[in-house]
Amino acid sequence: MVSLEPGVLLAYHTWMDAMPPLAPLDPGFLRVLRWRGAIQSAVLVGAAALAEVVLNRKGLPNGIVLAVAIAIGLWLTIVSPQRRFAHWGFAFDGRELHVAHGWLTRVHTVVPVGRVQHIDLRQSPVERGCGVATLVLHTAGTDHSRVAVPGLAHGHAEAVRDRIRAAIETSPW
Repeated sequence: MVSLEPGVLLAYHTWMDAMPPLAPLDPGFLRVLRWRGAIQSAVLVGAAALAEVVLNRKGLPNGIVLAVAIAIGLWLTIVSPQRRFAHWGFAFDGRELHVAHGWLTRVHTVVPVGRVQHIDLRQSPVERGCGVATLVLHTAGTDHSRVAVPGLAHGHAEAVRDRIRAAIETSPW
């Protein structure tokens, strides 16, 4: 068991309280995740069907590989997207962009406006159909120099991009 000194624990709680509350992503992103899961499932079930044909020709029992593939496909399409969507959040407080995601391994990225080199707004065909976009910040540095915020409503993503661009122009860094 790890014990923290009172000063370290206080600093941690002060840091956590100072973070802005994270906003959830647009519900359209849940549809994007479900579409992605459905596409992955279709490929998986197709490969499993081919495997079943090969197993059948060799006289081995069939149906097991396809049943497992269908179960995994249902997980990828129905269960996993909801869980992934629930563990994303972001906030922009005028000086920093906060992006958090993950369940088992929680990742919280803080991007100071002064480190932003340029900003991209990206939409795949599925994202475009669901009305969402991905905001991508490219920062000064080599490792992890790209931070993406997926699942923002397109208009909201444009507004955040414009706020960050305005903050860059007035940044003292």
